[in-house]
Amino acid sequence: MEDRTNCRPIEILLVEDNPGDVRLIKEVFKDGRVLNNINVVADGVEAISYLSKEGKHTVRPNPDLILLDLNLPRKNGRDVLAEIKNDARFKKIPVVILTSSKAEEDIVRAYELCGNCYVTKPLDLDQFMRVVKEIEEFWLNIVKLPTFPDNRRV
Repeated sequence: MEDRTNCRPIEILLVEDNPGDVRLIKEVFKDGRVLNNINVVADGVEAISYLSKEGKHTVRPNPDLILLDLNLPRKNGRDVLAEIKNDARFKKIPVVILTSSKAEEDIVRAYELCGNCYVTKPLDLDQFMRVVKEIEEFWLNIVKLPTFPDNRRV
């Protein structure tokens, strides 16, 4: 188990427009074993602005992990994923697709665009919380995330 006091938090960018889902996801990650910091943007345009450190996002850490919904206003998650994976600055950041879509074409397209995994949001609240907990467990406790130049781990 990682000591939550001796290292910098895992930086997570949550790209989600549903305030209820944001609240639940933050609650699960807050109670996790690994220190983390969740930054939330509500649409695809803001996600790219955040990653590019533009506008109100000029001073912020690079995310170690991105949780990306597909059904977003202004710019959908498929387009955001394509931009992330086609930009040398961002393409190494793991992207977890966390969406309500069960459409086979969305699943296939997400993997074609080099998404790291595809998770469908359950409709049941308890199942939703369990799925988010499993994402937290896998990506923050099991997986070794890359370290980016301005996000040095202690």
